[in-house]
Amino acid sequence: MDTIVSKTPDPLPFAGWQSLTPAHAAREVHARVAALPAPLRSAALAWLKPEAELTAQLAVAPTAAPLRGVPFLLKDLFDLAGVPTRGGSAFLAKVRPTPTRDSRIVTELSRHGATCAGKTHLVEFASGLTGENPHFGDCPHPRFPDRLSGGSSSGSAALVAAGVTPLSIGTDTGGSVRVPAAWCGLYGFRLTPGDDLIRDAFPLAPSMDTAGWFTANAVDMMTTVSALCGSAAKSSGQPKGCYLNARRLVPGMNEEVATACDYAAASLTAHADNATEAALLTSWRDAVETYVTIGMSEAHAVHRDWLAPYREHYDPVIWRRFTDAGHFPAEQIARARQNMADIRKAWRDFFGVYDFLVLPAVPTAAPTKAEATVELRRNILTLTAPASLGGLPVLSLPVSLKSGLTAGLQIVLPSANSPVVSWLLNR
Repeated sequence: MDTIVSKTPDPLPFAGWQSLTPAHAAREVHARVAALPAPLRSAALAWLKPEAELTAQLAVAPTAAPLRGVPFLLKDLFDLAGVPTRGGSAFLAKVRPTPTRDSRIVTELSRHGATCAGKTHLVEFASGLTGENPHFGDCPHPRFPDRLSGGSSSGSAALVAAGVTPLSIGTDTGGSVRVPAAWCGLYGFRLTPGDDLIRDAFPLAPSMDTAGWFTANAVDMMTTVSALCGSAAKSSGQPKGCYLNARRLVPGMNEEVATACDYAAASLTAHADNATEAALLTSWRDAVETYVTIGMSEAHAVHRDWLAPYREHYDPVIWRRFTDAGHFPAEQIARARQNMADIRKAWRDFFGVYDFLVLPAVPTAAPTKAEATVELRRNILTLTAPASLGGLPVLSLPVSLKSGLTAGLQIVLPSANSPVVSWLLNR
């Protein structure tokens, strides 16, 4: 069956938004939301700031700030004063008070001149990678509505790809920025666990949760990274990196995606030598099980008191995922923690020699609902869990496919302000 293609407005870069008056920019955000197909609008947008209020806030943004005049959307795990935080769920706003203050990432973006225009839906409690949500609707890909956007930062990615705003904030625990960035053809950035920009978000798995964001182009990504991560140390030359062959990571990986990702990776750096590849793949052997054990046991701890009284309000798949994790044996959790420590050591050894590693971000192009299987979830985690367990920042780059769909690369970094970021984005 032929893929259905939908036309959405072209994304307007930061400079385009900055050329508008505050009133024009606010009106443009609302017009772009109104033009969205109804299924995308309801599945992606959780709350939209009234036009008059948005105009007023854009008007008082610091005039010399790098993000002046840039409207952004916020994943609904972060707080906005006076707006309930729902976390993609049907009941969180009932058991958690309406926030009285903004999350740190909102205040940081405001300090740099950006203005929050609304909040975005997500996979319930951020526990999913394909963009499905039974309460607000599965989030469709903005250009291919018979396919999914990816998640869990589904609304944030879809609305940047649809041109509603040029910047949106997400989170990434097991791939929730990297996957939708790849499938929606965006640039994405994932920070590190426990930093100031994630600490006050509603958690999935606190030891691995990170903040992140999406842009539609490299220039806007560079501007955002510079604002939120600071200036990178100057590189003394071309950074040293390597890539791993897609087919070695996920046997049976989609042929078009594997070929495109390997070709794109080879344009950036050389293939890893045999010893480096063997060391990494050996350390990642149990990465998926380790991620699931640690991540879901932490999620169970967050949700423990709600699982029984609110069972009927959860997505049944996520309720089962969190509930089952409450029965993980202590030995299994201890073994997973040791595996995480071993993986982090392997990463330290790698970054003692190299400046970055390139991996595919996804094993397929954006899937249909029927293709969003348990096997697909496992194959995604095979690619994304190693950096998650390493607690490492990742830059996501889009990779075009001949079909018109997209995949993506993960550029795994030792630090968020690595000079590799500017080297890649300014190529």
